Amino acid sequence: MDKDTYLTERVDEQIAWFDNASMKNQRAFNRCRVIEMVSAAAIPFITGMWGDTTIGKVIVGGLGVLIGICAGLISLKKYQENWVSYRAQCEALKHEKYVFLSRCDDCKEEEAFCQFVKKVEGILSQENTQWQARNRNTGKEKR
Repeated sequence: MDKDTYLTERVDEQIAWFDNASMKNQRAFNRCRVIEMVSAAAIPFITGMWGDTTIGKVIVGGLGVLIGICAGLISLKKYQENWVSYRAQCEALKHEKYVFLSRCDDCKEEEAFCQFVKKVEGILSQENTQWQARNRNTGKEKR
């Protein structure tokens, strides 16, 4: 595989994947946390206002269920851990790409490309291992 093909078909695609996956996990984590916080803050208010009514009890119970679902999703899907890890991998790949393209190393071009490929593949292999460890007992995420 030549340099240009490797950069576009491997590195750029992986950077895009990690960037997108990081943003999706960040949005999901933040969404769940906001729902948890708003629901938790609303429970004392609703209890104080309508705690003795049937509708108040139903709303408070529903908010409690919603908090539990959000907490379970955050734990099961590992949104925060994935977001941080994917962002770190994305930035590491960008760094290696920019160092390679700027020709900062004093290596010959062919040697520099070989070192670049080894570093990129090492980053990707490391992320795969870390992802497996994070998701060992929580189901599988399609990648």
